Amino acid sequence: MAYLAKDDVRDYVHGICFKTGPPGRVGAEAEWLVTDPHRPDQPVSLNLLSELVDEAGPPPSGSTVTYEPGGQLELSSPPLPGPASAHSALTTDLTHIGKHLHDAGLRLEGLGLDPRRPPTQQLTLPRYAAMERFFAQGGGAAGHTMMCSTASLQVCVDIGADPGDAEHRWRLAHALGPLLVGAFANSPIWRGRRTGWRSTRWAIWAGIDASRTRPVPVGDPVDSWTRYALDAQLMTIRRDGQPWLSSPGITFAQWLDSGHPRRPTHDDLVYHLSTLFPPVRPRGHLELRMIDALPERWWPVPLAVVAALLDDPAATAAAIEATGRLPHGTAPTTWRIAATDALTDPDLASCARTCFAAASEALGRMGAARLVPIVDAYREHYVERGRCPADDVLTHQGAV
Repeated sequence: MAYLAKDDVRDYVHGICFKTGPPGRVGAEAEWLVTDPHRPDQPVSLNLLSELVDEAGPPPSGSTVTYEPGGQLELSSPPLPGPASAHSALTTDLTHIGKHLHDAGLRLEGLGLDPRRPPTQQLTLPRYAAMERFFAQGGGAAGHTMMCSTASLQVCVDIGADPGDAEHRWRLAHALGPLLVGAFANSPIWRGRRTGWRSTRWAIWAGIDASRTRPVPVGDPVDSWTRYALDAQLMTIRRDGQPWLSSPGITFAQWLDSGHPRRPTHDDLVYHLSTLFPPVRPRGHLELRMIDALPERWWPVPLAVVAALLDDPAATAAAIEATGRLPHGTAPTTWRIAATDALTDPDLASCARTCFAAASEALGRMGAARLVPIVDAYREHYVERGRCPADDVLTHQGAV
């Protein structure tokens, strides 16, 4: 069995996490809260949900169906050439699954945080049991809520053509992060009450172990992600035929140095990386994880905007200029303002108007002209008015 050294960690990050190639592929991972309108305060049984999904048959466009610990449904499109293809595939598969659930009396709700139901863990796989113990030992409820009550719309784009391009895209993805939090914030209510955040989902994620959820420091991407992985706390050490060792109280680097209770392997590194949840995560592609789940009408918008801003040269230039005007850049202050004030903040609002306009213009050049009307509708309804979906939720709740 091959054991690891610290140099092996960097080699894996360089060769796998930041594997380069011609950019242009796009994918999305759409998470949904599943509800029963007749029992709005009760969780939908995951056994029932999985049975209904199995009855519907495989998604026709090849999306992967998975479940989060609280019973959230996730559909992940395959990586496809451009946002139009990714949108078409995920739309087809969402319609396929959604109709079957609708016929059974269930609904897919596009919200970043369950506004009514308490978190209820339904998956007891070893991975999720280990996560539950790790977060519980951290002394807070945020981890349990994150696992069981949150939902996101994750956009995936290619790493880049070469190391220089990868660093360029890495920096821009991070610069866009607070803008994407604010423009798509959609989780202002929890347990039936307003929280003071427009993206409470972001606040919940920020409230769990910072060594695995804070943004990766922007710099050389390979070095930054390697150091982030080494410095992150171990969530668990897996053991064959025995209960997993939860919260060993050491970082991955310390495990490599000590070799106790056993020496880590390549598989341990791969597993450890899967337990890290920064807003931008490299997995052979860039996974942008900071966007709240959105209603069915609007979920294509972040897919289109992110792809345009990262893949179209003119839109990229506009995004670099616009994000460069944010007073605090990607400092924690900017992320917090985005999650609380969203586009009521004048600096974020100005940045959003520039970036959304540039994305709209770029989509026609990218063979995605059919996405322009929905992006422009979102611009008119939210961006140009300094609003986000959370403001609609608050208005509906009579909270503003």
